[in-house]
Amino acid sequence: MKRIFEDTATAFSVKSDTALERAYFLFKLISKEPLVKIGTAVTNFALKANLPVERLIRATVFDHFCGGVNERDCEPVMDAMYSKNVFSVLDYSVEGKSNDTYFDQVQHKIESLIVFATTKKHIPFVVFKPTALGRISLYEKVGLNAPLSDQEKQDWSMVKTRFRSICVAASHCNIPLLIDGEESWMQDAADQLVCEMMQEFNKDKVLIFNTLQAYRWDRLAYIKALNEYAISLDFKIGVKVVRGAYMEKERVRAAEKGYKSPICENKKATDENFNEVVNFMLTHLDRMAIFLGTHNEESTYLLMNAMENKGISKNDPRIWFGQLYGMSDHISYNLGANSYNVSKYLPFGPVKYVMPYLMRRAEENTSVAGQTNRELDLLAKERKRRKIQ
Repeated sequence: MKRIFEDTATAFSVKSDTALERAYFLFKLISKEPLVKIGTAVTNFALKANLPVERLIRATVFDHFCGGVNERDCEPVMDAMYSKNVFSVLDYSVEGKSNDTYFDQVQHKIESLIVFATTKKHIPFVVFKPTALGRISLYEKVGLNAPLSDQEKQDWSMVKTRFRSICVAASHCNIPLLIDGEESWMQDAADQLVCEMMQEFNKDKVLIFNTLQAYRWDRLAYIKALNEYAISLDFKIGVKVVRGAYMEKERVRAAEKGYKSPICENKKATDENFNEVVNFMLTHLDRMAIFLGTHNEESTYLLMNAMENKGISKNDPRIWFGQLYGMSDHISYNLGANSYNVSKYLPFGPVKYVMPYLMRRAEENTSVAGQTNRELDLLAKERKRRKIQ
């Protein structure tokens, strides 16, 4: 198969020279871990002290990794991507709150995004995190089958009500939902809840997608068991396959509490697990739909090759590719140019409240070996092609 991800002219076709230079500057900064740590600390301080830094943040890191402060603000970005056959998944990225007012607000926001998506052909999915609808400690207790207080029972009932209300809205509007994966100690309860939603709403087609984090060594067994369960009850399965985002936190917690780490032993084992999960799902496309959420070129080529070998069309509606906005444009735009189904997660929200997300993005880019250097190499190649000094 042709190696399409080296084509920087296509990869950065929507970026002006100014935007290209900003991206190059940002990834240069992100490549230096001490600068990232200092920068996040200073930014946190400035925001808490109400110093006038939001305009600077908006003009730099925010506009690179986010679509706007609200969904309407994201429209120019979505339109530009769609002109290159790259779709958008609006991601309401306000984080750090944990109370019923916030949980209800998120529910209503997601439902409004579902309705908004019906007016935009370039929004194929809506996404949310389970802990945006309930406390992580509650998910943990439910997953452990621990006794719940009367208040906790009421709270869990509200979580399930919020979940189902969003799924009903998605079903009514025919907009599929991507439900993100989170920490392993809350995931059992989330998995069960999402499975219940699949049983109800995935009868005729895949509307509800769970997330499978392949850096967990038990996930191949999980998808196989879920498949058997789905066969027995006759429903379909949607899965977003990712490597995972909480590795260090998972390993530290496992060591502190004295249980076996849920994370694969090394990157090689994670890659093998990821590929085995994808291959298993490909052999069950009659019942499954795949959203491949990865910035890994080889995993992307693997699925592309498998599709070609199995005679699966590039734009088969059961297979989507996805990357985060502001990252891996060489994958997204070249997939779009070659007629694959591809979308960008497009975070949005008020600058101040999206900062936890932005800081995590910067820290993850710093910690992922090779990711930032690859971005820089491609940006440098495109600067040279455009003869930018």
